[in-house]
Amino acid sequence: MVKGVDPEVLCNKIKEIFPDIGECAIDVKVYFDEEVNRYAVLLEKGGKTAKVYLEDDEITDCLEGRKCVSLALQIGQFK
Repeated sequence: MVKGVDPEVLCNKIKEIFPDIGECAIDVKVYFDEEVNRYAVLLEKGGKTAKVYLEDDEITDCLEGRKCVSLALQIGQFK
């Protein structure tokens, strides 16, 4: 389990990797979900929401500037 990750840093990295999020008016929030012991990415647009839980390798990839596959798929569907 990746621990000690600042959700704001992770969120900013996600926005950096997926710059079209802002262009598509998708709001992004990242938080640690204590209930499932995972980081979650909440996507919101036009009253619709989607939650994506990140695996450890995806968190590492995001923080290192590589795309998060499951998040990329979700963002693509959300757009």
